[in-house]
Amino acid sequence: MSYTPHRSIEGSVAVITGASSGIGAATARALVGAGANVALSARRSERLEALTDELGADRVVGVVGDVRDVAHNEALVDAAAQRWGRVDTVVANAGIGAYGGILDLDDEVLREMTETNYLGTVWTVRAGVRHMRAHGNGGDIVIISSVAGFRGGDDEAVYAGTKHAQVGLGGSLDRELRGEGIRVSLVCPAGTSTEFAIGAGREEGSSELDAYLRPEDVAHAVQVVLEQPRSVRTTVWQLWSSEQQS
Repeated sequence: MSYTPHRSIEGSVAVITGASSGIGAATARALVGAGANVALSARRSERLEALTDELGADRVVGVVGDVRDVAHNEALVDAAAQRWGRVDTVVANAGIGAYGGILDLDDEVLREMTETNYLGTVWTVRAGVRHMRAHGNGGDIVIISSVAGFRGGDDEAVYAGTKHAQVGLGGSLDRELRGEGIRVSLVCPAGTSTEFAIGAGREEGSSELDAYLRPEDVAHAVQVVLEQPRSVRTTVWQLWSSEQQS
C-alpha cells in the first residue's frame, strides 16, 4: 500500500492574522507559494496593500482591522469565504510583546497585550470554527504561540501568561474539535528576528537578533503542519534556533 507523506494545499483557502510583517507575512508568502489563496488581516493598511500587490490580488484579499474586534474577525473570515467559497485554514498569528517587570509597564500596554494575544486569538478561532462547522468540511486551526507558553523568562510575566493561555486554549480545542475533522496545532517559536517588541525591550539592529530564528523558519513549520496527511495531526511544535540559548 503506497503512502504519501504530504498532501497538496494548492487551491486551499487560509486566513492569517497579523499578516503585515514578520511571521504573518512570511506565512502568507509560503502558503501562496504552495498554491493557497489567503485572506490577510492587519492594522497597518499600507503594509497590507504592499503585501497584496506583491503576492497578487487574484490570490490575496486584505482586511484592515484589529483582532481585538469581534466583528473584524467575522468580516475577515466572511471575506475569504465570499471570495473563494470556503475557509480551510485559520492561522491565528497576531500578537504583541513588551518586556518589563510586573510593575514596569503601563496599564494600557498590558491590557493591549493581553487582549491582542489571548482574546484576539479566541475571536479569530471562533470566527473560523463557526464557518468550518457550518460547512462541515473540517479544516486546520494553527495558533502561533511561543516557547514562553511553557516556561516564562525574565521580565516577561504578562506576555508569558498570554502565551500559556494560548497553549491551554489550543490543547483544549484539539480535544473539542478533532471529531469534526478540525485539527488544532500550536506552533511555538523561540526568539524570532522580526519587529516584535522593537522599542519595548528589543533594539532594532541588535546583534542578539542574529542568533534568532527567521520568520521563514516559522512559516515553514506552519506549511508542514498543513501539508500533513489528514490522518496526522501535530498538537505542539516548538522551534529554537541552534544558536539561541534554551
